[in-house]
Amino acid sequence: MAKLNKDILFLIFEELQENSKSLFSCLMVNRFWCETVVPILWRNPWCYKGINYRNKNSLFIIISHYLIDDIKEFITIQRIQLPSYSNQSLLFDYLSFCRSINVDTINNIISIGSSLPYNQFFMQQEFYSLFMRKCPELKYFDMKSIKHQIFYFPEAMVRLESLCELQCDTIIDSSYFYGLSQLCQYIQRLLIINNDSKPNHGIIKLIEVQKKLKHFEWDDDFDDDFTDYDPYEELILTLEKKAESLNYLRIIFLYSYDYDHILLQDILSKFNKLKVLIIGDYTPFNEEQLEKLKIQVYCKLEVLNIEQNKLSVISSIIENSGGCLKKVLFSPYNIKCERFNFNEDSLINFIRKIYENCPSIEYLSIAFSPLKEHFIELEKLLKICKNLKSLLLVVIFDNEKDTYENSLKNGEELLNILIRSAPTNFKEIRFCHRFKFSLEILEEFLEKWRGRHAISLFTTEYLGIYKELTNKYKRDGVIKEYKYLPYVDLTEYIMEVCY
Repeated sequence: MAKLNKDILFLIFEELQENSKSLFSCLMVNRFWCETVVPILWRNPWCYKGINYRNKNSLFIIISHYLIDDIKEFITIQRIQLPSYSNQSLLFDYLSFCRSINVDTINNIISIGSSLPYNQFFMQQEFYSLFMRKCPELKYFDMKSIKHQIFYFPEAMVRLESLCELQCDTIIDSSYFYGLSQLCQYIQRLLIINNDSKPNHGIIKLIEVQKKLKHFEWDDDFDDDFTDYDPYEELILTLEKKAESLNYLRIIFLYSYDYDHILLQDILSKFNKLKVLIIGDYTPFNEEQLEKLKIQVYCKLEVLNIEQNKLSVISSIIENSGGCLKKVLFSPYNIKCERFNFNEDSLINFIRKIYENCPSIEYLSIAFSPLKEHFIELEKLLKICKNLKSLLLVVIFDNEKDTYENSLKNGEELLNILIRSAPTNFKEIRFCHRFKFSLEILEEFLEKWRGRHAISLFTTEYLGIYKELTNKYKRDGVIKEYKYLPYVDLTEYIMEVCY
């Protein structure tokens, strides 16, 4: 490894750019490795998980170094604390590698120098000015909570026209987005947090002018309980014009409207190039819209996550897909099925649609009734879907059969099926609701699992009696992770897998 040339090392480090721990370790190998990895780390230095940016003096030192002497003198007069190392030379021209701005993170770093609002505002302006001057091009911009109209900086036009990804919120005044729309017209990924039920016309204008938009996310996050007008019509009409370019669509609306104008469902049929479709659990469709969903055809779809809808609808979309689906996800608690109809065909049909139409499936959520026919179909799915890695499984009982003895019996049957038929790449199962195992049966399962991929086991029921047993098999490398996750974490899992 030490003798690899710079181009090969760079390609290797590129593959590790999401793994901050490994990249930071590479810095310490030798100077050659350090010179190769620093440009990758500084491309987007704000994105690394596990870093407490509020306490990262090193970033404050580096950025402060670039301030001109006059600004440093003014800062000192204002009693803003600059690091003593800010006048020393740097090993690299770090900001020349940077391609991103994250407003919230930069604000946290600036708070190291002063807690006074005026001082922080001034420092923010100087830091943004630095980035506009020093970054050769800007690719990623997270502007949530921004207070400065940076498009007025002299270099803004050159920097912002190269922007590929923008994250923002609608609490920012419309005029800000009107300014951005003059400069940023080639955004490919646009992620919006909607903080207000009232439409932000500047956001709509920004979406409208985009010429290469591929990835769009809209997430409502406000507390209004009611509005007497539709806050989404203008957005939906604008998105419709981007149907030919979008391949990723994630929408979570807080309100659902049945007005005569165009609704979300009426335009979904036009998004025939989608690879990812995520409709959040605050966006239920009415019966007429559900019928339309059943006949949707998405030939390139790879990720499907539609909440608050019937299994029959999801089954129909799966059947009409092009066989490319890799992730079919939903919170099984949200599936609208009658509890006492689980012995009918809806669940069996859903499982069959998966193994008949999704040969490449990797991540799957299933609402499951512990009947003999369902166990048979589940085992067929495991045998046919060779790429399956993760299964989120909810068992739903008829109340009369919901007994401790039945839970143990069904848990044993499920573990036996996994031993017999789980594909080679299978490495994670999440038991959500009413799965129980005796210590003897679980130990037998783990013994038989030896030699396979280390498995992760998650449960929504606290099962502390297994702690000693699972710790033993974690030490042996049979279990990768064993964790109790409350119900609320199901949503986090789904979003983690979707990304």
